[in-house]
Amino acid sequence: MKRLLIPFIISIFSFSNHYGQQDPAKKEFYNEDFGWKIGIPADFTSVPPKEWKKMQNKGLEAIEDTYEGEVINQSHTIFVFKNGNFNYMEANWQPFDAEIDGNYDESWQSVNEIVYETYQSQMPGVKLDSSSATASIGGLLFREFEVGISFPNGMRMTTKMFSRLFGEKEFSLNIVYMDDEQGKAMMEAWRKSVFE
Repeated sequence: MKRLLIPFIISIFSFSNHYGQQDPAKKEFYNEDFGWKIGIPADFTSVPPKEWKKMQNKGLEAIEDTYEGEVINQSHTIFVFKNGNFNYMEANWQPFDAEIDGNYDESWQSVNEIVYETYQSQMPGVKLDSSSATASIGGLLFREFEVGISFPNGMRMTTKMFSRLFGEKEFSLNIVYMDDEQGKAMMEAWRKSVFE
């Protein structure tokens, strides 16, 4: 199976490396690889690598069950923060080589389809809606994919994936939430983030 943007899918179905520095007093995070600074919303805590690894394994199983194949995960976790059990902000990067991975636009579309189809397969009984767009963050253009998941009990989960290439690295920020206020806080932090 072609390499996929795994952590985004994993964060949905389950709910490493740590690059960068966080100032606990200011709740700011800086990643040197991408020259990226983001303020972490209040009351969000870092997810320990062991806990995230367990979540990744559950997500990998969901994808492999859906597509009956092995998934190759080459992503590098930048950070994972959460508030409660269903509000996550996760950033990662993975290598992207057009000679191996093909056209980036086609790869992006393929990932979106895999995300949507995995939801359909692994979450029977939910209603899904999705949209694709672009977003300007820190003066850079990112691809955006959103999926709304409405559960039979009336609860709703929203997932947002933002991605772009930096040379031969694909950077992604993924936001998952059930609490709209927490979703707004994560989106505000993301929109205000800066790339040097």
